[in-house]
Amino acid sequence: MADIPGIADRPSVMQAFAGLTTDELEILGTADRFAQAELYPLAQRMDDEEWWPQDIFPKIGETGYFGVTAPEAYGGSGLGVFTSGLILQAFSRWNHALGLAWVAHENLCMNNILRNANEAQKQKYLPGLNRGTLIGALGLTEPGAGSDALGSMRTTARREGGHYVLNGRKIYITNGPVADVLLVYAKTDKDKGSQGISAFIVEKDFPGFSVAQKLVKMGFRGSQTAELVFDECRVPVENLVGGEDRGVKIVMSGLDLERAMISPICLGIAERALTLSLDYARQRKQFGKPIADFQMVQSMLAEMYVWVESMRLYTYQVLRAADVVDENEGGRGDIHKLTAAGVMYVAETMNKVLNHAIQVHGGSGYIWESEINRLYRSIKLLEIGAGTTEVRKMIIAGELLKS
Repeated sequence: MADIPGIADRPSVMQAFAGLTTDELEILGTADRFAQAELYPLAQRMDDEEWWPQDIFPKIGETGYFGVTAPEAYGGSGLGVFTSGLILQAFSRWNHALGLAWVAHENLCMNNILRNANEAQKQKYLPGLNRGTLIGALGLTEPGAGSDALGSMRTTARREGGHYVLNGRKIYITNGPVADVLLVYAKTDKDKGSQGISAFIVEKDFPGFSVAQKLVKMGFRGSQTAELVFDECRVPVENLVGGEDRGVKIVMSGLDLERAMISPICLGIAERALTLSLDYARQRKQFGKPIADFQMVQSMLAEMYVWVESMRLYTYQVLRAADVVDENEGGRGDIHKLTAAGVMYVAETMNKVLNHAIQVHGGSGYIWESEINRLYRSIKLLEIGAGTTEVRKMIIAGELLKS
């Protein structure tokens, strides 16, 4: 961990600065070492080929990095959202594509089932998700309905005896091509609009479910993304989550946590970019000396450091707040405003860090195969996912004007 600027370099100083306990520092450090050893060697091939390493989720599960927020009874660790954020930060330093796959599984699928499902559903699905033998995903966004995911939802579910029958499409679904279990939203009452949405647990082998296409991306390559099709997909009634027409509550409470968990991805990427830039500036020579000796390069490195540390503080502040929010408090109030503000600031600041990092690297940073180029291509998704920057501003302003 000594090569990463920040908390690990000077635990006593940075612990006080960032407000981390000794146990939290150890969690971050242990996750960092695991990610460097197990996830980093996979990153280049994942980026080159949009390749998915089939053995990695069970290995993550064996090491205890799934089920962080789940009780031990379901194979989890019984810890909090803040701990999940620290693990995600460490994973994203070394392989942000797997970091994204991890959080889609752990937070969007597993944690939403944990918070909203009944006991039978938890007993059936959580142990496999927490072992990493099942891969989870969330099915919300649809073609033509990005920022207006609820109001424009076209996927429907009708009751037929002991099943609901789903029809529609979902797009940009992280883990979609490899998921075994998906938490999917569909309209059970079209006349109610967004208040007529329900949530269902869908297994990949249910009749009528298929992956229409795997999507090839600019960044986060290797994190599998797909368009999904539900064509008379039969889902058992017992897989309805939270009651009929109760899906909007699940969506909104989950979105706040999703936004809180995007920030650690940004932080981990920015930390790695600063490390790479420092190393390159020390090694790259021009006019007979390292470029680190030039004041303009020093200025960029100093600004990057300040930005990364500001990202760290905001990320941890939001995660602390998200740690104490229950399923009835999401989608409104202070947490709604804070998570939107946090991810907006951290994603935009990461953009500045990566722009400087490419500038420090010069022509080598413009080459597709370079690690810093891989990090740079991650910028835009984090300004779009879980609500665009513009939607985040609308949320913040809306909550401010209510008070």
